[in-house]
Amino acid sequence: MRLVLDTAAMVAAIRSDAGASRQLLIAALEQRFTLLASVPLMIEYQATMTRPEHLDASGLSANDVGVLLDAVAAVAEPVLLAFLWRPAARDPDDDMVLEAAVNGRADAIVTFNARDLRESGKQFGIKILAPGEAWKALEAKR
Repeated sequence: MRLVLDTAAMVAAIRSDAGASRQLLIAALEQRFTLLASVPLMIEYQATMTRPEHLDASGLSANDVGVLLDAVAAVAEPVLLAFLWRPAARDPDDDMVLEAAVNGRADAIVTFNARDLRESGKQFGIKILAPGEAWKALEAKR
């Protein structure tokens, strides 16, 4: 299974140890699926995950997030953005997620924002899954 986790899913993974986002992040680090990431998406992860409100809620430091993202980068399949598909998503902030998914031949994008990505995902044959749905699909493959 080839997945792109959007930024909100990554933030949820550090803010709550009980959710599907955390389980997906752990599974990615264990290489139970192929996590896809582009350079712009990794930069977005870092910029967002190190915001004070997310650090406070997670109990992590900016350095901790850096170590985590280094681990993510070590296991993720790098996606080179050969084609830019802008604007494609309803929300322009989702374009970099969609570009990583399209260029990386993702099976699905994991997001809490299915409404803004559903049409563009359909256009490219990429499923749009909530973290819980992606976790269930991953567990079903075990």
